[in-house]
Amino acid sequence: MSKLSDFLEKAKIDPRRVLAASTRVEHLRPEDRSVKLARTRVRTGKASDSEKERAGQGRRSGKPVTKPTLDAALGGQAVSSKARQRIVRAVNQVLEQKKQDQVQASDLF
Repeated sequence: MSKLSDFLEKAKIDPRRVLAASTRVEHLRPEDRSVKLARTRVRTGKASDSEKERAGQGRRSGKPVTKPTLDAALGGQAVSSKARQRIVRAVNQVLEQKKQDQVQASDLF
């Protein structure tokens, strides 16, 4: 058992719900694609000032948590920091829907 699996049991959250929430949260939106385009143009040297500003903004990864990654985290195995961030964002989304307080990564891992 891991801290994540204990937390999900205590909060009565099904891991499948975390997978679905991650897909919704990490899905690329048009503003994310424009940031990605701006970063590409900055890298090639064809960017305007507004694109340089937009390239500095954060964006979603576009990669949701996968079942094997979640299974590894639930089993207490090592998971990359980016995967941990995605899991935390998905869990916080579910907690927000349940009108509960959000958690930090240190609470889950």
